[in-house]
Amino acid sequence: MPGDCSIRALWILNNIDAVVFSRRFPVVEKRWRAACQSENESSDDDPVKYTVFSSVPSDSELAAAFSERKTREGSVRGFGIRVSQSREGSDSWVDDPITRHIVGVYINKEEEGENNLMWPLALHIKGPYCILILPLVEPRHVKAYARLCKRSDCGNAVTAHENLSSLLLDLPSITGAFMVAHAVGDIVTGDVVEPEVVVNQSPSVGGLLDSLTGSIGISGISSRAKPVAAPVASSTPAGAAAIGALASDVPKSGSRLLDKDALRSFISSAMPFGTPLDLSYSNIFSVRANGFSSLDIPPQDLKQPAWKPYLYKGKQRLLFTIHETLHAAMYDRDEIPDSLSVSGQINCRAELERLPDVSFPLTGLSTSKIEALSFHPCAQVPEQNVDKQALMFSPPLGNFVLMRYQATCCLGPPVKGFYQLSMVSEDEGAFLFKLHLMEGYKSPLTMEFCNVTMPFPRRRILSFDGTPSIGTVSNAEHSVEWKIITSGRGLSGKSIEATFPGTVRFAPWQMQRSTSFRSVFEGITDDDSDNETENTNNMANTEEFLMEKMSKDLPPVDLEEPFSWLAYNYAKVSFKIIGASLSGISIDPKSVTSGDYILWNTLGKCPSAVTAKV
Repeated sequence: MPGDCSIRALWILNNIDAVVFSRRFPVVEKRWRAACQSENESSDDDPVKYTVFSSVPSDSELAAAFSERKTREGSVRGFGIRVSQSREGSDSWVDDPITRHIVGVYINKEEEGENNLMWPLALHIKGPYCILILPLVEPRHVKAYARLCKRSDCGNAVTAHENLSSLLLDLPSITGAFMVAHAVGDIVTGDVVEPEVVVNQSPSVGGLLDSLTGSIGISGISSRAKPVAAPVASSTPAGAAAIGALASDVPKSGSRLLDKDALRSFISSAMPFGTPLDLSYSNIFSVRANGFSSLDIPPQDLKQPAWKPYLYKGKQRLLFTIHETLHAAMYDRDEIPDSLSVSGQINCRAELERLPDVSFPLTGLSTSKIEALSFHPCAQVPEQNVDKQALMFSPPLGNFVLMRYQATCCLGPPVKGFYQLSMVSEDEGAFLFKLHLMEGYKSPLTMEFCNVTMPFPRRRILSFDGTPSIGTVSNAEHSVEWKIITSGRGLSGKSIEATFPGTVRFAPWQMQRSTSFRSVFEGITDDDSDNETENTNNMANTEEFLMEKMSKDLPPVDLEEPFSWLAYNYAKVSFKIIGASLSGISIDPKSVTSGDYILWNTLGKCPSAVTAKV
């Protein structure tokens, strides 16, 4: 079986586990059945040969199997690790977090006995939809996964004869399946927006390398030779507030209707007969809307790639933007270390005539602590030659992401400090922020804005008191927002200390119990309240009693919503820094960094990961 990426089928399910769209590719399915027949004939004595599901299920069968898996695994994505609820044969039995993204389902086919495992399914959640992509793999790979699902030991030990990591390394089609899933997800949710590359208003270099920039938010840049307005609504470009939003594993409710015609058109053009060619929605739509003229035909000596349907003509220039997001969890506790990591991407726009190969030099790639790298299909990256810090690529038209990476932060956190919240009564809490901004950061690094948000999703705010040392404060029904630095008043070349003491008052707790949680609190009767009141005499700390009473019988934090804050509380910091990257990678002194910060309440409960001791 060839090693290229082919897709057998795809399904889109809504948040009630009903299939709203599906597509099967008979040409690819014919190859799968032929491979199954050949595998069965050559392995008559294989004890797990009946674990391969040999056909694509119907929509109703797939929906039932996916719903059953969600029940079995405890959530849409599943546990990801072996827990007491895990059953032999399930994804979580494999004891690998990747099973939250690459899943298997059991199709109910009684006439086929145990011949009902369908794997691998790339699971992508976007808006209210779950997108499942079934790539073509060899039957022996499915059998190998079936053996992992029944192995008595757990984990992904290096010494194990078979493990999931080594199995996936042999399946490049998995990567293609996720690329398809993300492209489909962007279309069904209307999130078709190109990566942003900003043109400097006053170029300083000139010539071909006209502008190397590092900020975001400029609109109106043409993205192709024949620009056409996109037919779907795109998300509004924003700074850290949008990019730093916490992603949930649970499909969100929404009213936007699925544009099936746009999806069918995209699939037929982007992946004819199940083989992905060009997953750029802007390219596909532009070709469909404009077609080709005699002027668009490339010279015979040029081999035109699928990702560049039109050749550019005009002033030549290269534009780059480094965009990084700093993810941080700050605990202010001796027993729990703070967590910082950087995820970044290099956006590019190449307005170059003909089909040139571009050599792209990077600074700091070998010295930066890079943990993961991925590249656009147009890039040629020698596997053993990354330290040369140069990429060769044949760029497509428009804005595209040339490279994505994960790295550690070379500088200290740009926002340091702590957040404390203590309840002085059932309906009133006293809080304190003490933050240091841009400590150790020098020019040209500039913090353009910095906001702090205290969310209280289960309490309705009546009022708050307090005056910060800097900035302005506002509140909504379930949150308080502190704007430390506002747009237009950037902070550069110095550090500042910001404090914010205050109190927040909530609506009475008894009036806020929702129907879904009513059963949880049924045990808290008047008698129970009297008993608790008597027990307070034995408590040295009234605050501990109040927190215990408010958190009494709260269900455990759902794995899918670790930040739904049943018994936890936190504050989130969003900011934007321009001037340089925090990972050490650079192509120019100008770049952009967003912040995705969590400040845990020092006085409250908090989840944290324990580092294994070797």
